[in-house]
Amino acid sequence: MRLPPINPYIAIIIGVIALSTPAIFVKLSHEVPTTVLVNYRLFLSMLFIAPIALIKYRDQLKMIQLKEWLQLIIISFVLSLHFILWFESLNYTSVASSVILIALQPIFTFTMMTLLLNERFSVGVFISTIIALFGSSIIIWGDLQTSKGAFFGSLLAIIAAIFLTFYYLLSQNIRQSFTLLTYLFIVYFFGTIILLSYNLYMNHSLIAYEPKQWGLFLGLALLPTFLGYTLYNWAFKWLNSSHISMAIVFEPICATLLAYLILQETVSPIQWLGGTVFIFGLFLFIVSTARKKDVTISQRKK
Repeated sequence: MRLPPINPYIAIIIGVIALSTPAIFVKLSHEVPTTVLVNYRLFLSMLFIAPIALIKYRDQLKMIQLKEWLQLIIISFVLSLHFILWFESLNYTSVASSVILIALQPIFTFTMMTLLLNERFSVGVFISTIIALFGSSIIIWGDLQTSKGAFFGSLLAIIAAIFLTFYYLLSQNIRQSFTLLTYLFIVYFFGTIILLSYNLYMNHSLIAYEPKQWGLFLGLALLPTFLGYTLYNWAFKWLNSSHISMAIVFEPICATLLAYLILQETVSPIQWLGGTVFIFGLFLFIVSTARKKDVTISQRKK
């Protein structure tokens, strides 16, 4: 077997850092309406992908049936809602609280799929889920003590994680019909159309922004979507999926560290406690589900 051009673990580290940046870009763009931020993330991501999807995989686009188009539109709508709720949560609560609560998505997805398939939970999964939920409860309680606004932001982040779960469940089967880039191009395209329509209806400004903000728009699309996901998917060729899934544990940690370095956001003792408990529970959860084939445990975004 030939050696990879770069160390896959280095690719994963860079991917984790890239996928930890969206919350930072959102915080730095606090004066921009949330729906406009999401609109540009999807639109610019779509533009990055478009040349490959429209040229290399154009035959796949021609074979899509009406039923599949309708499914993809619904999936795009759900993904857009996820991004709107998550980005909006960052207007109320800290990066640490928001990204940790968003990381509940793998647990929500596994739980819902297990219930739908009428399977039994293993002891390890049950215990790790309880630990992770307990850690997230500590964070929510801490935000409630801070302010009603921070508590509201935590609730938005949890709802955003639920919508991300719905997104993965809805896309699980249809996703297998396309290459990754074709699928993402279609989803981002419809998401762009939906949000563009809404922003025009609400008379939100789409172009009256300074160059710095355009750089933030570009970074929000380029780093997590293009660089992060590309490196994750490339690493799948060389590493066991469980190794890549384990990277989920480090995304909230990395995002919190970036928020401290760039935004000077500090982490309260309650957040330290809740975050540590949650990360430990999430780690045990991923270890317990590593051999399960019916659960999507990799993120996306961020």
